[in-house]
Amino acid sequence: MSEHIGPWVQGSPCWSDLGVPDVTAARTFYEAVFGWRFEDGPPEAGGYVMAFLDGRTVAGVGPLMTDDQPPSWTSFLATDQVDTTADAVTAAGGTVLTPPFDVMDVGRMAIAADPTGAVFGLWQDRGHEGYGRVNQAGAACWNEVHTRDADTAKAFYTELFGWTYDVFGDPSEPYASAKLPGAAPESDPVAGVFAPAGGLPDGVRGYWLTWFGSDDTDATVVAAIEHGGTALMEPYDSPFGRSAIVRGAQGEVFGVVGMPA
Repeated sequence: MSEHIGPWVQGSPCWSDLGVPDVTAARTFYEAVFGWRFEDGPPEAGGYVMAFLDGRTVAGVGPLMTDDQPPSWTSFLATDQVDTTADAVTAAGGTVLTPPFDVMDVGRMAIAADPTGAVFGLWQDRGHEGYGRVNQAGAACWNEVHTRDADTAKAFYTELFGWTYDVFGDPSEPYASAKLPGAAPESDPVAGVFAPAGGLPDGVRGYWLTWFGSDDTDATVVAAIEHGGTALMEPYDSPFGRSAIVRGAQGEVFGVVGMPA
């Protein structure tokens, strides 16, 4: 198990939450797929619930914020000062979709989009640190941007958070693995930026994808399908583990990747 205690470093993915029309149905789906246990928030949380795995928080689920919002997972990036970072989003060519606001007494957040259209959250911890477990079955293990314009996306996040990149893979669709500023060469990356060679589906702008770990990717995909989901990309062997991309029962998309035994 991989427990995380303490605040996340600025620029790190620190949380993923799901917005859906039916929170109760989402609880049933993710209980079956990842074994999550849910706890209701206080009345002022507006129906937002927290998912737990082995006693630590792993994700949040809440109702859609607007009628035109599609069901989706949102990756949140940690910031020491969300108002300053929101200003930096605009200066770097992005868009602030939801200006900074307080989330009860546990944090301050904003929702933004990079110049390629990928929507992400900004989170300033004031009590809720974010992921309490990562890099294990049932917990988030990676967050990445899928975009038509990797160079523009990379430049944006470099200006916003000082990310640097190691680029590898097929020259037709190179993968950029992001590191925090000042990171040692041997340090772990924090996120990825990827422009598929075949592009994105028509009408789809850039987006962030959260990957969740599994001790049996094939079985996790089967469980998702049995509870109303769809395999957008059937399980396949990748250099990082057996992987799949799934559409949840309400239309949200997430990745599944096998974790080392």
